[in-house]
Amino acid sequence: MTEDGRRLHCLVTGASGYIGGRLVPELLQAGHRVRCLARSPGKLRDHPWARDAETVRGDVTDPASVAAAMRGIDVAYYLVHALTSGAGFEETDRRAARVFAEQARLAGVKRIVYLGGLTPRRVPEESLSPHLRSRAEVGEIFLASPVPATVLRAAVVIGSGSASFEMLRYLTERLPVMVTPSWVHTRTQPIGVRDVLRYLVGSATMPDDVDRAFDIGGPDILTYRDMMLRYAAVAGLRRRFIVPVPILTPRLSSHWVGLVTPVPAALARPLTESLRHEVVCHEHDIARYVPDGPGRPLPFDEALALALRRVRQAQVATRWSSASVPGAPSDPLPTDPDWAGGSLYQDERERPVAASREALWRVIEGIGGENGWYSSPLAWALRGWLDRFAGGVGLRRGRRDTERLRVGDSLDFWRVEEIEPGRLLRLRAEMRLPGLAWLEMCAETGDRGGTVYRQRALFHPRGLLGHAYWWSVAPFHSVVFGGMARNIARAAAGGPGGGRTAAHAPRVRRALAGRGARRRRTPSAPPHQE
Repeated sequence: MTEDGRRLHCLVTGASGYIGGRLVPELLQAGHRVRCLARSPGKLRDHPWARDAETVRGDVTDPASVAAAMRGIDVAYYLVHALTSGAGFEETDRRAARVFAEQARLAGVKRIVYLGGLTPRRVPEESLSPHLRSRAEVGEIFLASPVPATVLRAAVVIGSGSASFEMLRYLTERLPVMVTPSWVHTRTQPIGVRDVLRYLVGSATMPDDVDRAFDIGGPDILTYRDMMLRYAAVAGLRRRFIVPVPILTPRLSSHWVGLVTPVPAALARPLTESLRHEVVCHEHDIARYVPDGPGRPLPFDEALALALRRVRQAQVATRWSSASVPGAPSDPLPTDPDWAGGSLYQDERERPVAASREALWRVIEGIGGENGWYSSPLAWALRGWLDRFAGGVGLRRGRRDTERLRVGDSLDFWRVEEIEPGRLLRLRAEMRLPGLAWLEMCAETGDRGGTVYRQRALFHPRGLLGHAYWWSVAPFHSVVFGGMARNIARAAAGGPGGGRTAAHAPRVRRALAGRGARRRRTPSAPPHQE
């Protein structure tokens, strides 16, 4: 609330992303009203705060939808960018920022708040990475707008699930001895995600005459080498040995990071490019308007410890993969009334399960990540590596939570598209494919009673290559999809009292015996027409 007790009405873009998904509950807790602008509002449905915030459909590049979302708004948060969306991402960022600024002016918005990147001083603009250059330009567009703007500039954000933290964590944990690029000796100023959120919330109530950028960072200035060594100490690992070599360019570094960590090369590249130049704060004026309490901002080691605790307790609210993959399919669902038609290949499996529906659902909802996919681990791993090689996300995104899923969660190279708790889980593929793919898993009651597991893989091919792809992998479906149905049913029935949780998945995946499942694998009409 403001000093006079008035509730502000805040618009948040990027609420399905890492920062936006954490900012919304912080704004609500501060007493503000929140409206979220999202291209797919359904992805926000299962967030704990969803009932307390309004969600509207729209896109930041569409003036009409932004204008509608801006009505009655006091403070507009801009937390989106076109990172990894292709060669034209800078123009997309530029156009979206201009639309946002102009619609904020027309709607009478009192303040725009933007989280950008900390840029190095005395470095020519043409020498900056395209990522940093674009984020700096977006900040300049907002500052040039008649609407007062707060532009926060941060370097490395340390928090459970952040891309920077995941990159640091996996590099340090997996490589006791590292041959690293020369940028490990570049100084940077990391900041804990709690402080980023605190500054974002505090920016809403800044005086009307504040219209400027602020550098935000933690109290420690460190090289990346320092950060890896301190991570090892905080995590209780043995000392790491780091050998920098000058031949690893940012492009090569990004592929190296993509090989070792769950962060794909397309996202790792802008992260590594931003480490080529020293990025440290040159002022801390933000404290005049958002005062720092005792122990704030958090020291690096404390921010690390908090992030690690969240990871180990499986309490990660959002992850770097929370946002949709740029270029991921957004076509109608196979069950939508307006499904475009055409060939739709299906592989259907059905098995009776000697367990309750609740036991079966626990196994279904626990699938993926460290629990695996209940069939041919080698085949799944190979498909994941092929996807990484093609520039996709691969299998290593894992899960946000080891037991619970919500709409919009990333799940290895899938995205949770629909959940009917206790009955249906539908996943949409985000791997590189010549078509669209879904995987459905259902826990149902059979016609004669008892529990039945139903599984359906759907593929809508694009062109001749799509058809060729389906028939080339079809011979392996009995192993992959048949084994999955068999082992999921076995996992549900295998524990005391008829239920085994997903924690038992590795042992179940190794099981080879079992009868075949009923299946169908033919081109068919869309489901709503059957």
